[in-house]
Parts: sequence; structure tokens; C-alpha cells
Amino acid sequence: MAQPFLFPRAAPSLAPFGPIAFGCFRGPQGFCVNQSSAVEQLSASERKRLLAVARGAIQDFVLHERLPEAPPSGAGQARRGAFATLRLARRLRGCMGRPESSEPLETLVAVCAVLAASRDPRFPAVTVQESEALEIELSILTPAQSFPAEEALARILPGVHGISVSLRGMRGLLLPQVASEQHWGAQRFLEETCRKAGLPAHAWRDPELRIELFTAEVFSESEFAAGE
Repeated sequence: MAQPFLFPRAAPSLAPFGPIAFGCFRGPQGFCVNQSSAVEQLSASERKRLLAVARGAIQDFVLHERLPEAPPSGAGQARRGAFATLRLARRLRGCMGRPESSEPLETLVAVCAVLAASRDPRFPAVTVQESEALEIELSILTPAQSFPAEEALARILPGVHGISVSLRGMRGLLLPQVASEQHWGAQRFLEETCRKAGLPAHAWRDPELRIELFTAEVFSESEFAAGE
């Protein structure tokens, strides 16, 4: 059996799982439209399983400070990017993830959920008491496609597409639901993604900027609250 990765609260080691990003804005819960026709959709049972994995990983961390087990070499499961978003009383409490990963999806979801609860720099770590009241939302990403600035701007459908930008070592990403929550149009969404990267809002016009668009399957525990 693979050994769990343990790390002290003061000095976490994320090396086994690669770099993690955060892709949400603080604010009330909103809505989103998501399309991911290029990748097979997850079934309802698969979604419920991933949400259970995320919750179990958070509980295991807040009680025992333990990260999920690293998968054995060559482990199965789909490999896609994923983000875990945590809300408490409908307000953002943490959001962390990776736009792409070589890890099995369940492993990545577990790691992102733990890090959203403990390592989002905008929030203190989730407490045991808070963990019981969290609502977990998962965003499972499709592979991103790169476009020149003007074409990207023409293609962006707020609430459907997420955006990732990078330039000279600076990178920022915002999930599709952010544009819906903030009521942004395409250009404003692109500008805010540049700001997320630490770049000026107008940096999207720089020909050296890499702009990538992706979609996501977005689902939360509230969808299954009635036992669906």
C-alpha cells in the first residue's frame, strides 16, 4: 500500500503533487454554465464519488494533518485538471487546483480539496468546526486551447470558458463561474485574469502573452443534498 504524505502545519511539502494555483474570486456563490463536449462527461455517480473523496480528504487533514496517499505508479483513472472551491455560508472559504495534472483525478481532487482548506493564502486554515459546514464545489477542467488575443476575445463566452494567461513567468487563471458570479463581459474577464497574474489589465494585448481557454464540469454537494 502506498504511504500517505504527511506534512507539518508550519512547513508543507507539495513536491509529490506539483504546483497548485487558486482560481476564484471572493464573493457570494453564483451560477455558471459549463460545457465540455470535447471530453466525456462524468456520470452522476462519478461526481458524487469525487465530492466524497474531497470531503473525506478535508476531514482527514483537519483531524490528522494528513495529505492523501500518492497513487501507485501506473494507476488508472482519467487525468484532467481540477479545482476545489470551498464555501461557508455561501461565501468563498478557499479555492485551489491545477489546470492540468499527471495525477489520477481522484488523487488530484483530494489534494486540491486539502490545500483549499489549508493553503489558500487569502484565508486561514479551515477549522474542525468549520469543516462540518463547508459546501464543496469541484471544477473538472477540459484541456486548454491557446488563441491569439483578438481571436480569444471573440471566442470567450463568460460562464462557459475559463481563462489562463501567462507572460514571462507570470501566470493567472480564473474559472468559468467567476465571470458569471461577477457579471463580467469577455474583455473584463480577460483583463481580470491578467490582473490575477500580476500583470496590467491591458497586458492581454501584448503579442507575447499566451492566452488559453478551457471549459469545466462544475458541480457541488448541494446538487445531491436531496439524495439525487
